[in-house]
Amino acid sequence: MISLRRHVSIALLGMACFLFTCDFNFVSSSVSAEGPAESPADVLMKEGTRASQRGSFGQALHSWKQAADLYGREGRPKEQSRALMSAGRAAQALGETKQALQHLELALNLAQQLDDSAWLATVLAGLGRTYLTSRQFDAADQHLSQALNLAREQDSPRLLATVLNDVGLLHALQRHDAEALASFTESLRVAQDAAQRLLAIRAGVNAARSAQRLDRPQESRMWLDQAMDLVRELRPSHEKAVALIDLGLAYQQLRPALPTISEPLLLRAAGLFQEAVAVAEALHDTRMLSYALGYLGQLYERDYRSEEALQLTRRAVFEAQSADAPESLYRWQWQLGRLLAVLGKLDEAITAYNQAATTLRPIRAEVVSGLADLSPSGQDSIKPLFFELADLLLQRASLTEDEASAEAYLHSARDAIEAYKAAELRDYFRDECVDALQARITKPDTLSPTTAVIYPILFADRTELLVSLPTGLKRVSVPVSSATLTQTVRAFRRTVEKRTTREYLPHAQQLYDWLIKPLENEFVSLHIQTLVFVPDGALRTIPMAALHDGQRFLIERYAVALTPGLNLTDPHPLNRETIRFLASGLTKAVQGFPALPYVADEMIAIRTLYRGDQLLNDDFKSVRLERELREGQFGILHIATHGQFATDANQTFLLTFDGKLTLNQLDQLVGLFRFRQDPLELLTLSACQTGVGDDRAALGLAGVAIKAGARSALATLWFINDEASAALVSEFYRQLRDPALSKAMALRNAQQKLLQDRIYEHPAYWSPFLLLNNWL
Repeated sequence: MISLRRHVSIALLGMACFLFTCDFNFVSSSVSAEGPAESPADVLMKEGTRASQRGSFGQALHSWKQAADLYGREGRPKEQSRALMSAGRAAQALGETKQALQHLELALNLAQQLDDSAWLATVLAGLGRTYLTSRQFDAADQHLSQALNLAREQDSPRLLATVLNDVGLLHALQRHDAEALASFTESLRVAQDAAQRLLAIRAGVNAARSAQRLDRPQESRMWLDQAMDLVRELRPSHEKAVALIDLGLAYQQLRPALPTISEPLLLRAAGLFQEAVAVAEALHDTRMLSYALGYLGQLYERDYRSEEALQLTRRAVFEAQSADAPESLYRWQWQLGRLLAVLGKLDEAITAYNQAATTLRPIRAEVVSGLADLSPSGQDSIKPLFFELADLLLQRASLTEDEASAEAYLHSARDAIEAYKAAELRDYFRDECVDALQARITKPDTLSPTTAVIYPILFADRTELLVSLPTGLKRVSVPVSSATLTQTVRAFRRTVEKRTTREYLPHAQQLYDWLIKPLENEFVSLHIQTLVFVPDGALRTIPMAALHDGQRFLIERYAVALTPGLNLTDPHPLNRETIRFLASGLTKAVQGFPALPYVADEMIAIRTLYRGDQLLNDDFKSVRLERELREGQFGILHIATHGQFATDANQTFLLTFDGKLTLNQLDQLVGLFRFRQDPLELLTLSACQTGVGDDRAALGLAGVAIKAGARSALATLWFINDEASAALVSEFYRQLRDPALSKAMALRNAQQKLLQDRIYEHPAYWSPFLLLNNWL
């Protein structure tokens, strides 16, 4: 049975929707015709306002874009800026963040030419707010700080309250909860003094959430009660429906923190959702009706009243379809799948889950940007959709007697995990590099006859191993929970780095017993030589090569590689005849980082083995690297320098002599490889590291080849002795000269050479080297 998880999103409907729907009147109502008669553009502005008030944001966006175009032709920059501002907010409400930023940047350019500080502050705040949803905090901070300074100079409480709320959201997203609460409470005070109920409600609900994160639940309830009193005073409107739903979610979220009044809080949440249903129905606001019905159905779901929850959820699906609201629709299709699974309707449940995944696919980046940082748990709130679908498909395979049909369900389960892996990388990089790769590569129909691909899928009650073998797909269920396995993984990662002890060994053996031993007989009978892992979660933070069977390390039996997904891998052998090398790096101490003297040995070894160029120390600058990559046809790019892979791709960098090279900059430098006939074959990152236990940081390693347009990457999980690193990398390149060896085999031989050296036999020296993506 699949586990039912909490899927309340305070971000999309709570902070995000409330944020982007309450101010439409503020933007558009200020538009007035310059002459005695309304122009066509003025009429379109009013049409957009009416559409937004009933939740028809697509229609509002269309009207406001047309109005902006007409104002531009009429030479009315102030009105054009206002129309673009409205269009930007409508696009944001639809989850189209990139389009929203485009409109708002144009609005800002026009506002900067006007002598209107209040309007400039409004546009700056709107742009800062939109940068928040795309998690570009530096840009958000820059725009919101400017907006706040201007707002404090104006005699406009409404403007000041709005910007203070936005600043509070920035603090909340950065986990500065005390600062966030201070901003929200000041926003609330200013809004109340100016009798701005909607702004006061919004600030009050946000203050309640900040108070709860500061472990002050009674104070949180006080803010919510105050906000509810204000909501009661509102006339029926789209904004009131949003506020009712937002309050219902907030009360529901507060329940675990106040267990003695959990039931009254539940009833209050249900009452608010029911009132939102009534308001939305009266206004024919199908978008808000879908949310109100869906969240009410969720309450029934949690109360184990599945049949009633099912009826409400089916209605929510219908209304979301009617409103053309995919950001709402996927939620209720997912909820429908959960309910059908509980009721034992497995095939119908699988259909609903597949529909949810299909609906989510084109809007996933926008959904995640609105959810991830505001989620109370800090976890990816989309991942369970794909893993629950995989769980259902595995259950269906178990119930299917026909072997071919059962394997088809296993393939579908694997495809669900693959879809999540691709989407996860898309979210991490926040661009279309994954789609570019998938459009270029050809998915292999069969693997090498000596290769096995292992998908460990971690569930709350067990771990499933899906294994792609030359003979087909095999499934093994291991009775170890995700929590237990993760605990062992953390202990292994912590101890395997300690070069003077063997504390790691029990953990290495336990993980071997869970992940490898159930498959040993298959590997032996099929003469498997290479194991390719598609790890998830904590498994991305450990070196699989150092798992131990009690006698030998895994690397002594098999070559090992990792990939973020088989569909993200371009498996072609290396053309050693024509390969050209660009080696770059630092030996000197720069920017507070220590020297790497043995990098010079790496460079010497490379020069003796391959033809190519080198950029060392003073020559290893971003400008010079860019010139070399543009002018040269390199197949291997070797970068030996300090580097850091962080949870946020924007905080991931490689150190150059004169600065820090971010993944985005690296992508720009070698982006030409992605589209040329012969892509970059191998990107080696020597002396880089990820954060201990940071599962998401490992995406930086797993995806760096994709981001840079390379087929393969060689990188390390942690910083190691640079003498050992130089020895291993040099040996890897020597082995790579042998056309009979794959890259995985070349790395295995290099690791074994260090393993046989008494100085470097500890896995802390050789195991953190990972071969990512194409292992051939």
